[in-house]
Amino acid sequence: QVQLVESGGGLVQPGGSLRLSCAASRSIFYIYAMGWYRQAPGKQRELVAHSTSAGSTNYADSVKGRFTISRDNAKSTVYLQMNSLKPEDTAVYYCNIEGKISYSTEASNYWGQGTQVTVSS
Repeated sequence: QVQLVESGGGLVQPGGSLRLSCAASRSIFYIYAMGWYRQAPGKQRELVAHSTSAGSTNYADSVKGRFTISRDNAKSTVYLQMNSLKPEDTAVYYCNIEGKISYSTEASNYWGQGTQVTVSS
């Protein structure tokens, strides 16, 4: 069983920055992809940033140029650096890791518990 533990959320003023971290509770043998999603009140969960082991990275149009996803495969950890935050970035942010815990197991999707990000003056 793998649990993802998120940290770094909080309250920040518009224009400020936050860095989210998401670490797996155990080593993941092979990671296919890592990503961050968010869900604002009354809205569906949406992709924020996604990074694959093949080297491709994509971002939601609304965060391009402001957010950066990075990863440390050895630590099974993914980060999201968020700059120039706007009130519309307010949401619960969830991390996701798709991977397998051993050579013989099937790949699974793992989710964090969510961390609140509030952008307000």
